[in-house]
Amino acid sequence: MTDPIADFLTRIRNAVKVNHKVVEIPASKMKKELTRILHEKGYILSYKLIDAQPQGVIKIALKYHPETKRPAIKHLRRVSRPGLRQYAGVDTMPRVLNGLGIAIVSTSCGIMTDKEAREQNVGGEVLCYVY
Repeated sequence: MTDPIADFLTRIRNAVKVNHKVVEIPASKMKKELTRILHEKGYILSYKLIDAQPQGVIKIALKYHPETKRPAIKHLRRVSRPGLRQYAGVDTMPRVLNGLGIAIVSTSCGIMTDKEAREQNVGGEVLCYVY
């Protein structure tokens, strides 16, 4: 697999499209951090790290509106990819849907949202947009 982050986002996107409640994804440090951010920002219901296999698995419980059954994640888009890396400084950090969505950024201080990167005055590689 050449782009594990795109695979992570695609698995979530596909599970949301067919209204699955849980999706399993092979684990890595970066995927764990992406999952943690999605949980903190309220895009997923919960997650569980299972280390039974050599690589480990992340089980993600997807979040839906209780009455309308609409998913909390409307759109996931990979920005930086192996063939074309996208970097942003603190002054050019993107705002997703004028602040309603989040951009997940890999910085020298770790993986964080665009808002946290602006607060800490750091730039980095823009991994994806979520809204």
